[in-house]
Amino acid sequence: MTAATRQVFRLPDLGEGLTEAEIVEWKVAAGDTVEVDQVVVEVETAKAAVEVPVPFAGTVLRLAAEAGAILAVGEPLIEVGPAGGAGTEPAADVRAVPDAHPDAARYREEEQAGSGNVLIGYGTGHGPGRRGRRRAGGPKAPAAAPAPVTPAPVAPAPAPRRADAPRVISPLVRRIAREHGLDLGAVAPTGPRGVILRRDVEEAIAAAGTPAETAAEAPAPAARPMPERIPLRGLRRAVADKLTRSRTEIPDATTWVDADATALVEAKDALRRSRPELGIGLLALLARICVAALREFPELNSSVDADRQEIVRYGHVNLGFAAQTDRGLVVPVVRDAHLMTTAQLAAELARLTGLARSGGLPPESLTGGTFTLNNYGVFGVDGSTPIINHPEAALLGVGRIIDRPWVVDGAVVPRKMTQVSLTFDHRVCDGGAAGGFLRFAADCVENPAVLLTNL
Repeated sequence: MTAATRQVFRLPDLGEGLTEAEIVEWKVAAGDTVEVDQVVVEVETAKAAVEVPVPFAGTVLRLAAEAGAILAVGEPLIEVGPAGGAGTEPAADVRAVPDAHPDAARYREEEQAGSGNVLIGYGTGHGPGRRGRRRAGGPKAPAAAPAPVTPAPVAPAPAPRRADAPRVISPLVRRIAREHGLDLGAVAPTGPRGVILRRDVEEAIAAAGTPAETAAEAPAPAARPMPERIPLRGLRRAVADKLTRSRTEIPDATTWVDADATALVEAKDALRRSRPELGIGLLALLARICVAALREFPELNSSVDADRQEIVRYGHVNLGFAAQTDRGLVVPVVRDAHLMTTAQLAAELARLTGLARSGGLPPESLTGGTFTLNNYGVFGVDGSTPIINHPEAALLGVGRIIDRPWVVDGAVVPRKMTQVSLTFDHRVCDGGAAGGFLRFAADCVENPAVLLTNL
């Protein structure tokens, strides 16, 4: 098959100024048949997870990177040939494929040997080999003249086994051996070049009669376990970069107040009973309070342009809210929240929360916020001094609502209390405006009826 009959799909521009993405999971493998617009891979950018469809139809000839690799926009992603086509030689324009690194080459050895149990995305451990799979930002090898295509060499016979250096590629195989207390040096390999496959380990376990329970009950080794090293990348790296920048650039301060949320909880319960179709919960009511407070104190709905030495005050409210997901904490943005009713806010909050938890948030839903609401009370905590979501200027936090004794009309009675805090950029306002904003928000928590006139 000639290179002209092949098509190379490169990592597309995912928008929002993103320049790279990490391969999270391949949805196809070499030899699979794909259709136009079929999702072939899930990638993670600095903002969100994205499913990428292929614009070609045919047979998958090559995946140009493994799960865990980081690709720059424009680098080869997948190679597709005609349906039912033959041939495995790379197309002329496929660059920097994973074969350049020994770990990646050995990884494919086991895959080609037929173990059928390569754990995609699991990695090759936490040593230097894993770092070798990261490709963005590193020096690129100089371009070489294309070499003539030659038939693939026949795999040599299995190499003699070395007890001091068993050849194991798959992390899954290592894990199974470790869980059963099996010495890999005593396992006879059947894979090409002396690679130990999963079936080799399973046969050795069966022959030794070593159940997993025995390994679990064995005493822990005397050696201290090595610390786990988790690379900062994808969404976690983006969060780390943003929080570091916020702490570096923003002179923040936090102020807080206890608020009696009894009336707020009663209002929420009454709405759920009388108008359940509206779906208005506490988060929607708190969002409405934020919008009302920003109307009264627009200083907090702003950011600082350090290069031009200007405060940028916004005439609209794009309300971010913290949402915990399996991938970590993300901050979806409700755009033009100042134009929404409480019911509309509730619907948009529910929609964005669902997308965030399913991993389907588009990158543009995580940018452009002007103010953030953080209901950290869902974690069972009372107070916090959160970090401002750069480049915003303020963040309203709400702790858990619990029964506490409170003085009402001279009598100590049980009330549903919460702590409300405001973290703000001291460059955009002084304590007077910040205190006024917080007091207004707390007053709305204690007397929310004024916010419910237009559902």
